[in-house]
Amino acid sequence: MNNQNLLKIRSALISLFHKEPAKEIILKLYKEGVTLYSTGGTLDYIKSLGLEATAVEDITDYPSVFGGRVKTLHPKVFGGILYRRENEKDLAELEKFQIPPVDLVMVDLYPFEETVKKDASHQEIIEKIDIGGISLIRATAKNYQHTWIIPSSEYYSVALELLNQQGAATNLEQRKEYAVAAFGVSSHYDTTIFSYLNNKPESVFRKSYNRSETLRYGENPHQKGFFFGNLGEVFTQFHGKEISYNNLLDIDGALSLISEFDEPTFAIIKHTNACGVASREKIADAWKAALASDPVSAFGGILIANRNIEQDSAYEINELFFEVILAPDFSPEALDILKQKKNRIILKINSFPKQQQYFRSAINGVLAQSANLADTPKESWEIASHKKPDDGVSEDLLFANKLVKHTKSNAIVLARNKQLLGSGTGQTSRVDALKQAITKAKEFGHQLQGAVMASDAFFPFADSVEIAHKEGIKAVIQPGGSVRDKDSIDFCNENNMTMVMTGVRHFKH
Repeated sequence: MNNQNLLKIRSALISLFHKEPAKEIILKLYKEGVTLYSTGGTLDYIKSLGLEATAVEDITDYPSVFGGRVKTLHPKVFGGILYRRENEKDLAELEKFQIPPVDLVMVDLYPFEETVKKDASHQEIIEKIDIGGISLIRATAKNYQHTWIIPSSEYYSVALELLNQQGAATNLEQRKEYAVAAFGVSSHYDTTIFSYLNNKPESVFRKSYNRSETLRYGENPHQKGFFFGNLGEVFTQFHGKEISYNNLLDIDGALSLISEFDEPTFAIIKHTNACGVASREKIADAWKAALASDPVSAFGGILIANRNIEQDSAYEINELFFEVILAPDFSPEALDILKQKKNRIILKINSFPKQQQYFRSAINGVLAQSANLADTPKESWEIASHKKPDDGVSEDLLFANKLVKHTKSNAIVLARNKQLLGSGTGQTSRVDALKQAITKAKEFGHQLQGAVMASDAFFPFADSVEIAHKEGIKAVIQPGGSVRDKDSIDFCNENNMTMVMTGVRHFKH
């Protein structure tokens, strides 16, 4: 670290919402002989530590007004921060107007984002929009050539370490680093307020995440990879290596899929597509059936369950090589078994992300769309064929439609008894997707007689239904909407097949 050209800190303005976390820094500054300025509750806190501090009101000769809405917004405050130390005119004005210099500003903003998350009233949220604090941050950061900004409690520990290492002094490199952080705090704060108040999400694209993680690499080793967000809100890592870019993509797909199911369900994900899924009364049985869907593709996959993993399941799961396993929780015995592989990633699900919008970079901008939260319960279906589905068939159709919703287009899913038998993913034609699904099912000995078929989009021709019928598939669920829907419906009626239309397409690219 460059300790040359250190600037001495002689005075500090401190304005905090959360006071206690700053105690050690305040004590250190006072010990170093730094003059402390403050106001309101922060001033009271500093004095409660037995320290001397000057009220901002004594500098400005103006009281805090409007219930504390205006306290530090005054030329004598901002002049002391913004004046240029090498500018003779600025120095003359500083002396003329008796403005005290301020070398350090430490701010902890009103917790606007936290207040929004608490579902507070609109007026409570508005009152948590910080005006003076955000202005102090920007002013000090702008003048980083001469002033040091500590913009939030997140930086207290590193700031205290700096003070302990070199006393009440900073160099230009350090001040610039904190200025960059300060504008990050300011930008995120303003974006959060904008997002809360803006009721036209299509008008502009503004998103901000304060947390970031550098990943080992991107999709491939020659690509850089980063994650912006708070993974700790979604899961807790009990064991294993660092989570990769590709792991996160698969985990996202796994969480989205498993959130569709209420009954005990196990899923195996590979390259964001399900290669094994089953619902059973017990999660151990769901695991066996999910693995049987496609035991070859399951190798190196992402495993997810919506029930706790106990010892009996863990013994069998442990026999497979896989990258990641997620579940609401794991018994101590199950953890001991699963931890036998040192790199295996074990994640406890804390919550399911509730994304309302999805984004991706495209061309020279960003594509945005609302999340695919469409629900198509049995009550909403149009029974297009003469033959109606019985309860068992309806359950399988519902199961298959949930899977095809989360499968890359063009997609076909074949299922029976709430088990994935085979899927066609990411194909350039619907017929190719169906043929792939049939091949997969037969490869692992699954009988298609009496199975159901789900399609993510309509059938432009009757050919897919004809192929399905030859394999013994007895029911089809699809969105409908083709100008030639009648061809597929007529074929079903002529061959005693069931066809259900949901009216909801599930393209996924």
